[in-house]
Amino acid sequence: MPPAARDERRLENIVEQRVDKIAVRIVEQAAELAQRRWRGLVWLTGEAGACRHAALLLWQGGEWQSPLWVAPDAPSGLAEGDWLAPGRARTRLGGEQDLLVVDAVSPGAGFDPDAFGALAGTLRAGGLLVLMTPPDWGERPDADYARLAEYPFRPEQLTSRYLARLAGLLGAASEVIRWPVGDEPLLPLLPAQARSPVPPFGDADCLTADQAEAVARLVRQRRRRPLVITADRGRGKSAALGIACARLLAAGEAEILVTAPRPAAVESLFQRLVALCPAGQRQGLAFVLDERRVRFVAPDELTRLAREGALGGAGARLLVDEAAAIPAALLGEWLTAFPRIAFATTVHGYEGSGRGFAVRFRERLTREAPQWQGIHLSEPIRWAADDPLEGVVDRLLLLDAEPLPASSSVSTVWQRILPDELADDEPRLRALFGLLVQAHYRTTPGDLRRLLDGPGVGIGALVSDKTPVGVVLTGDEGGFDLELAERVARGERRPRGHLMAQSLAAHAGCREALTARLRRVVRIAVSASHRRGGLGRRLIEAEVARASHEGIDLLGASFGAEPGLIAFWRSLGFVTLRLGLTRETATGEHALMVARPLTEHGEALASALTVRFQRALPGLLAFELSELEPEIAAALLSEGGSPALDATDRRDVEDVAFAQREPALARPALQALVRNALAKGVLAGNEPLCLLVAWGFQGRNSEWLAVRLGVSGRREVTARLRQAAAALLASTSPTEPG
Repeated sequence: MPPAARDERRLENIVEQRVDKIAVRIVEQAAELAQRRWRGLVWLTGEAGACRHAALLLWQGGEWQSPLWVAPDAPSGLAEGDWLAPGRARTRLGGEQDLLVVDAVSPGAGFDPDAFGALAGTLRAGGLLVLMTPPDWGERPDADYARLAEYPFRPEQLTSRYLARLAGLLGAASEVIRWPVGDEPLLPLLPAQARSPVPPFGDADCLTADQAEAVARLVRQRRRRPLVITADRGRGKSAALGIACARLLAAGEAEILVTAPRPAAVESLFQRLVALCPAGQRQGLAFVLDERRVRFVAPDELTRLAREGALGGAGARLLVDEAAAIPAALLGEWLTAFPRIAFATTVHGYEGSGRGFAVRFRERLTREAPQWQGIHLSEPIRWAADDPLEGVVDRLLLLDAEPLPASSSVSTVWQRILPDELADDEPRLRALFGLLVQAHYRTTPGDLRRLLDGPGVGIGALVSDKTPVGVVLTGDEGGFDLELAERVARGERRPRGHLMAQSLAAHAGCREALTARLRRVVRIAVSASHRRGGLGRRLIEAEVARASHEGIDLLGASFGAEPGLIAFWRSLGFVTLRLGLTRETATGEHALMVARPLTEHGEALASALTVRFQRALPGLLAFELSELEPEIAAALLSEGGSPALDATDRRDVEDVAFAQREPALARPALQALVRNALAKGVLAGNEPLCLLVAWGFQGRNSEWLAVRLGVSGRREVTARLRQAAAALLASTSPTEPG
């Protein structure tokens, strides 16, 4: 071997030995962290190959029981099941890791905020989270920005404010182990070890006093005393539900129903059941012990069965996990249907927040069940209360973001905020993002990246005394050329982004929605202390003015169809363009798209879309949307104008209302009556009107109507239909067309 090659090889050996020794020191520090029930974050920076080599030394140097490597591709030498693609992070919820390597440095790899947030919470005490990044992290977008780059932008054209912010925070965090590969690592000094306190409770199944108290309250819950359990991540609320289920089954309870936005959310519940009831058996989404069982029912199916009377009623019990991610309207229905019900939700979490739940649904709870009880779990299960990693992850992803306390002043000023301003002002960013977290359960860590680096993002805020009390986020869509619009409408292309424009093209066949300039309201949030003060209206009106000035054709929004939201947007001049035919899995609601035209071209486009929608609506209500809530169906029908209620129609209605004409034989006249009443301002929530909508437009049968009305038999249902016809007839003039 030539001398130069020998020297190079000798140098490589020295470097490898040095890296190996550093890895040993870091593993030793992990052992010290474990003694304190802490977790650590190792920020590993350097070239991809060097980072992977160093991370593998950490991987091989510790006695890890459940390590996990997160990267687009698996490195060689890992056992099956030890690698996970970032997009599958949710599949590990409910599990535990003691080493988590996140690859954001290899070719094709990038930093996925949602995956990072989800998996960080699975790391148990003594574990290490190793984040690998380039040495110049934050100077340019990484590979994961491909998911953020909406057409026509390419990832490299985007800003990287978000990554630069992360790098700055990690560099300033004294709790972080910073290891530039090739240099000495900076290891944080650990304080003297404190004695672990003895748990002040005697429950062998629970790990904290908080958890034991939650279980006790669940087990002794009385009828019509709803229980609300709130907790930050890692506090064992789902496990508490499982422990309570085990004790209720042992006490002889025949069936306990469980629901959540997705089955993965209750995996911890079933794991505790299996551990505590070895005589029982897990059967998919159910657990059976003798003749008794706990079973998971998806929110939409639960609602359907409860409305039909197949679930609920005397003695029924329902446990709702991650309640903040379920529409308040559904929670309200379950509150009525189930005498014993508990709502558990995460207050600060990687995939959303329970703050909106706490603000809005508790108002309904207090009104309908004033004797409800609440408990907050504050003590962590998987790590100590002063665990350093939790604080670092919260700061990086703003999982703990809260709005600033708002002054009592009602004076507010509208401001347009640029992402550059937010990136340079962490307190302002935290306050603004805190508003979004508080108001909307679906705000995720990925939304923070979109806020700072998303193309076409607009930010408007209402500020009181320098404190943001309202915020609206918008995104620009459309502007496609004719050829691309045609290919998208035909299903041959699907450019990234442009949710509203592409949906209208694909589902309504509207090419013009792609060529026009659209602006979609992505989020709108108002401080809890300033709600019902007209700030939401002011935010939208300010966006209308800005969009009009900039030549936008349509200002639109998409949201879960709910009567209150429909009324809000309609009051601002928005009209319905489209309604999803199926309920969204995450919300249990149909997605509704509305828009307000701002130009002549926008007027023509909105008019064509609304005429098309209203023409299709009666047929959809009779078939695909037959199970839509009648209140929502009525609200949508009210936008369609009204046929004349002529003398013949009126006589047919009178024969139903005051004589013995079979209602089915006068259905067209009763449909005209409904639309006539709606056009004249009869509220969509009016019970006689909703009854006739459900029967006349949606074909609801006598059994369903009897359950809704609380009566028995077809005869009583028919009597109520006659009364409803009489009530609506009184609200219309004899011959005036609508």
